[in-house]
Amino acid sequence: MDALAYDLTGPPDAPVLVLGGSLGTTRAMWQPQLDALTTGFRVLRYDHLGHGESPVPPGPYRIEELGRHVLRLLDQLDLARVRYAGLSLRGMVGMWLAAHHPERVDRLGLLCTSAYLPPAEGWLLRARTVRAEGTASVADAVVARWFTPRFAERQPKVVQRLKATFGTLPAEGYAGCCEAIAALDLRPVLPRITAPTLVIAGADDPATPPAHGQAIADAVPGARIDVLPGAAHLASVERPDAVNDLLLEHFA
Repeated sequence: MDALAYDLTGPPDAPVLVLGGSLGTTRAMWQPQLDALTTGFRVLRYDHLGHGESPVPPGPYRIEELGRHVLRLLDQLDLARVRYAGLSLRGMVGMWLAAHHPERVDRLGLLCTSAYLPPAEGWLLRARTVRAEGTASVADAVVARWFTPRFAERQPKVVQRLKATFGTLPAEGYAGCCEAIAALDLRPVLPRITAPTLVIAGADDPATPPAHGQAIADAVPGARIDVLPGAAHLASVERPDAVNDLLLEHFA
């Protein structure tokens, strides 16, 4: 099992905050958070299995496999207990970690994510398409769901940069992660999460609408939810100041 690619930024004696990004992105998507979060945290960003500079084993992947890779990275860095914030697929990984390995997760942030995201056939079709035609073949449709039309019009360079990154992702890695989401159902384990949990949803997110975040907040004991207006799926990119404030408040 090869280790995930990562970088670690911030004061060496500060508490560690892990940032895991969306399906179809690399750890660079968290750039808008770095200046704010590295004032008080040592920020660990990682590339998911099959993404960026991380290994690309043949799929299908499963959520527990993705979670075990994160645990191995934490062990490699001698990090016994961390704060964890995950968006989209990495939020799903965060829920798995907090439910199955509560001793490793001190506090949990879940952004624009879901515990259950049917229909499975849609994810399996996307996996087949990407394996046959490459990630660039679905880039327009996927990235259109990441941002509101207003943001895309105002910040076209940001959108194009993330779209270009998406188009270079290994087809097998992306497809394997799609298959992990197709098989996902974390709803039964949500009540087992004991880490203080913040859920952030984008009011205009078509990929994981606020109702999905509300379902998580209702099931995790003591969790709270904030719904950000003017944000679609990559809320950390579209509304960085608001997301940074929420994360700082929660993880401090």
